[in-house]
Amino acid sequence: MKQLSALAAALMVPVLASAQERPVKQVSVDDCIQQALQKNLDIRIARYLPDLTRINLKAAYGAYDPNFSFGAGYDFNRSAGTQLAPGIISPAIEQDQDSFSSGLNGLLPTGARYTLAGNVLRNRGDRSGGAINPGDWGYFDYFGGASVSVTQPLLKNFWIDNARWTIQMGKKTVTQDEQSLRQQMIATATDVLVAYYNLAAARENVTVQEKALELAERSLAENRKRVEVGAMAPLEEKQAEALVASSRADLLSARQSYRISQNTLKALLTDDFAADENQLEPAEKLVPTPYVFNRQDSWHKGLTLRPDIVQSKIEVEKQQITLRFRKNQLFPQLDVDGSYGASGRSSRWFGNGTTGGTGDFFDQIADRDNPRYGVGVTLSFPLSNRAERNRYKASKLEAERLLLRLKQLEQTIMVSIDNSILNAQTAFERVEATKQARSYAEQALDAEQKKLENGKSTSFVVLRLQRDLTAARSDELRAVADYFRALALLHRDEGATLETLGIQFEAAK
Repeated sequence: MKQLSALAAALMVPVLASAQERPVKQVSVDDCIQQALQKNLDIRIARYLPDLTRINLKAAYGAYDPNFSFGAGYDFNRSAGTQLAPGIISPAIEQDQDSFSSGLNGLLPTGARYTLAGNVLRNRGDRSGGAINPGDWGYFDYFGGASVSVTQPLLKNFWIDNARWTIQMGKKTVTQDEQSLRQQMIATATDVLVAYYNLAAARENVTVQEKALELAERSLAENRKRVEVGAMAPLEEKQAEALVASSRADLLSARQSYRISQNTLKALLTDDFAADENQLEPAEKLVPTPYVFNRQDSWHKGLTLRPDIVQSKIEVEKQQITLRFRKNQLFPQLDVDGSYGASGRSSRWFGNGTTGGTGDFFDQIADRDNPRYGVGVTLSFPLSNRAERNRYKASKLEAERLLLRLKQLEQTIMVSIDNSILNAQTAFERVEATKQARSYAEQALDAEQKKLENGKSTSFVVLRLQRDLTAARSDELRAVADYFRALALLHRDEGATLETLGIQFEAAK
């Protein structure tokens, strides 16, 4: 047994040395929560999702971006003179043409499509002299025009079209993804709270096991004195030695659990585990206080604050948008078309020493000397519209399914909250019960210790009561930690973790 004690002491040396080499950093609950919100990898990853969705939403607005076009061209044609009759030759002709066109078209939020167009055309002709008309002559013709046309749907694609459907769905998706981020923040904050409570309990458990070892060693020392004077059998000394060895092993396990709890908490607080050499130590003790439970208030929080219920409600809203879109697609395509434009033409000629021409075609366009306009209505529809009718029916069924799923989720949340309240209430009652049990164990051990000193008890009974006291202290610690964990899980089930911690969640713009 002495060899076992020596071995346990030897094994403890590297643990203590390793712990002493690392700097100790005391942290509070608030410190841990704030650090986790900044550096926790799960939260940092979750922050990308709403940003990506927001970028996709901005891309959806590109449906309303105007489309500009420009074109230019050049054509050339030369025809040689031909023999019309003996001594009569038609003149050779050269013609070339420059053309320029531009346009601007796009979609309006009303579903209307517009087109702005303009074009300029220049024709040039040169003719060499011939037998019919000696000499050279030529001309320049300029043509130009500008117009605007609009097509506005009156039935199908009037209330909502594909572009508006995509944008409205994108807005809802952004809100959903923001709730996903909030859900991750709640989950991480809850994990941090639970890890902190576990760490605090593990630290207290080390103290409990140290006291148990100290008490066992004191009993061993007293038993040895009694054995030496013949007041106690050697067997009882061996029983005390066994308790010392067992207590030392329990202390090693408690210190190991404490280190593991430190690593668990640290992993939630950092994005570079290897670079953080600090040994975390809780700056706060777990002091349980009564909590006022209100089932109706907790249900109200859960049905309004929980990210999953908010996302489910948004999913129902998205389906209503889709249903509205599908219903609008059932209508015939009835479009009203309107257009207005103006054109102009001017010419320049020369030949046989003379020149001439007409007015400028740009002035004619600006003055609308040659206007043109039109208006019309176009009606089109499929004879059966089978595809859209079945899509609409499918959308209605999906809307009904989502409503039932929302109701199911609400019921699940209420049951979960009810269970969490019961767990927290029971945990607090266990705190009081284990506190009394620990107090009774202390009193029993003290009384039995006095009986042993007066020769009215045995070392075996005292050692058993020491083990009972250590177990009672550990039970009390577990009960306190369970109570704090139960409260953290209740706030998580309510969706009120951030609000309870005083953290204001604000979605990025």
